[in-house]
Amino acid sequence: MLTRNCLSLLLWVLFDGGLLTPLQPQPQQTLATEPRENVIHLPGQRSHFQRVKRGWVWNQFFVLEEYMGSEPQYVGKLHSDLDKGEGTVKYTLSGDGAGTVFTIDETTGDIHAIRSLDREEKPFYTLRAQAVDIETRKPLEPESEFIIKVQDINDNEPKFLDGPYVATVPEMSPVGAYVLQVKATDADDPTYGNSARVVYSILQGQPYFSIDPKTGVIRTALPNMDREVKEQYQVLIQAKDMGGQLGGLAGTTIVNITLTDVNDNPPRFPKSIFHLKVPESSPIGSAIGRIRAVDPDFGQNAEIEYNIVPGDGGNLFDIVTDEETQEGVIKLKKPLDFETKKAYTFKVEASNLHLDHRFHSAGPFKDTATVKISVLDVDEPPVFSKPLYTMEVYEDTPVGTIIGAVTAQDLDVGSSAVRYFIDWKSDGDSYFTIDGNEGTIATNELLDRESTAQYNFSIIASKVSNPLLTSKVNILINVLDVNEFPPEISVPYETAVCENAKPGQIIQIVSAADRDLSPAGQHFSFRLAPEAAIKPNFTVRDFRNNTAGIEARRNGYSRRQQELYFLPVIIEDSSYPVQSSTNTMTIRVCRCDSDGTILSCNVEAIFLPVGLSTGALIAILLCIIILLAIVVLYVALRRQKKKDTLMTSKEDIRDNVIHYDDEGGGEEDTQAFDIGALRNPKVIEENKIRRDIKPDSLCLPRQRPPVEDNTDIRDFIDQRLQENDVDPTAPPYDSLATYAYEGSGSIAESLSSIDSLTTEADQDYDYLTDWGPRFKVLADMFGEEESYNSDKVT
Repeated sequence: MLTRNCLSLLLWVLFDGGLLTPLQPQPQQTLATEPRENVIHLPGQRSHFQRVKRGWVWNQFFVLEEYMGSEPQYVGKLHSDLDKGEGTVKYTLSGDGAGTVFTIDETTGDIHAIRSLDREEKPFYTLRAQAVDIETRKPLEPESEFIIKVQDINDNEPKFLDGPYVATVPEMSPVGAYVLQVKATDADDPTYGNSARVVYSILQGQPYFSIDPKTGVIRTALPNMDREVKEQYQVLIQAKDMGGQLGGLAGTTIVNITLTDVNDNPPRFPKSIFHLKVPESSPIGSAIGRIRAVDPDFGQNAEIEYNIVPGDGGNLFDIVTDEETQEGVIKLKKPLDFETKKAYTFKVEASNLHLDHRFHSAGPFKDTATVKISVLDVDEPPVFSKPLYTMEVYEDTPVGTIIGAVTAQDLDVGSSAVRYFIDWKSDGDSYFTIDGNEGTIATNELLDRESTAQYNFSIIASKVSNPLLTSKVNILINVLDVNEFPPEISVPYETAVCENAKPGQIIQIVSAADRDLSPAGQHFSFRLAPEAAIKPNFTVRDFRNNTAGIEARRNGYSRRQQELYFLPVIIEDSSYPVQSSTNTMTIRVCRCDSDGTILSCNVEAIFLPVGLSTGALIAILLCIIILLAIVVLYVALRRQKKKDTLMTSKEDIRDNVIHYDDEGGGEEDTQAFDIGALRNPKVIEENKIRRDIKPDSLCLPRQRPPVEDNTDIRDFIDQRLQENDVDPTAPPYDSLATYAYEGSGSIAESLSSIDSLTTEADQDYDYLTDWGPRFKVLADMFGEEESYNSDKVT
């Protein structure tokens, strides 16, 4: 409504301003009868003012749908106030369907529909019109927009889009009970005429159901419709437009209605007495017969519960409901015996589980029937007097000793004799035997409780008259113990005691175990062996509850003095005859903290630093050994190299030139001799340890005379040579000292034969013997060579 008012106000403003020239609006009812009067005046200059009625739309046409005429359907006319009828104005049309659905006469402005229209396909078309000068092609007026609406006719019947329908309603429902609501849809215009106004009616399904003609709600029309009489109903529903008047279109649908079940019928037994025959050999728990009560209801309303009414024989039987068939299954609770009782009679009651209070007035929903059971005689096997036989026998009982007997009887009329034998499937036949006639059981081998404490086997009894009828019973034989084993400590204890233990401190709790089967009240006693009772380091305290404690007797223990203590403990049992044993416990002294927590128990840990584990110490020792091996190998290789060089020079010292390729150890070689002393004789050398020999920790340092100032280098070297000659710590091998400055005036002069004017034969090497022990080997070598040459000359 707000939108319509705004639009009317806008149109009024436009009209008052002279922008639009309104048409004479036509009501919808006159459009179809007077189509020639549908004229839209395009805006332009007007000769007089004309007001538009409210609620009318000035710029729209109407056209009938489904037009079947031979000529194009006239829609309306466009007219401009500037058109004087002289043919100077041309009308154009654009927008929805222009040229394809609608055409316009460019001179007169008449609009026609050139094909049939369907409102359900497209309800309206929006077009634009304009008047232009036919010569200049210029617009005479602004472009105007208008609408062509397709006017509806009744060409669509109502349709049930959700049909066919399926519905349910409980049986015995009252009249007017809701069933279902149906809905028909008409594609015609609901705002125009009665083309889309639908009315519902029932064509088939009366008088059981009714329908509301406006809403389509289906309800029951008859009371007490019984599902057991008729369950399915098919209702034909019609929907007709035009308000149900003649000429309206109609559509139909089917509604399938099912009556759902309610518990309106009690269960009923088809007969009052049921006869059953049951063999007396039927096992307990087996089903011996079935009875059934009939309930015409369905589902849970037909579920039946069966109960045995207390009475004669009812305590021997039980009845349960079969969930699938709703039958009462009678089961046997106790064994039957034809010789004791041949027939039983009791009553069974059947009732519904789920009751409907609306039908309580119809009476109790239950029924009762009588069951008679006849017991049939069956030839039965022998029956043992006990379901299980338990016997006892002492171990080492002599072979053939009777330890018990079993008894079985034939309870049938005209009883037969019974035979006994051990079941061959069990393993007891090798240790025991049974008398076939008397049923006495005797030992067949010596029994040992420690090997097998219990025997379990079966004995079979059969009738002599019918050996196929057998029964079986289990025999349990317990072998009683004879006290033949002494008690021992249950676990071979190796305990520990702290070095800071106090007298009276319990360091270990021990218990005993006996391989004999100890009777009730078995008691073990603990005490210290007599040989350990003299000044004991530890003692045994018996707690009188089959346990004892190892108690320290000294104030502190030392691992350095003694690491292990051996404590003999005597344990006795209380059976007859009394058995005892001596058990030696090993007690290890350990280092503990102040709280008594053991830190270390190994002897070698005494000498190891705290904080290093055994693995870490082993790794350190391995590294040291590897380093020593590398050093020894290196020294051996150096010695071998020097030895090879000396051996080569000894072969012929005259013909060989010795090359010294060893560059030395760098600055370390200068430590063997202070070269500064040669260059500056005024420097007094301190007492230093020689670096070319292994120092001896036991020998005292040599006393060297001080070097006087301005002493000649030769005197200094002589002094060094004398020191080396008398040095007791000098190694037995020759050492080579390298001096950067040799000095002058050596009596040896040069030992090299290069640039020498004399030959080897002319030289005299006797002076080498005067140079001291260091040159003794060299003097001997050249002395031998000289003697060799003299012998050769002679």
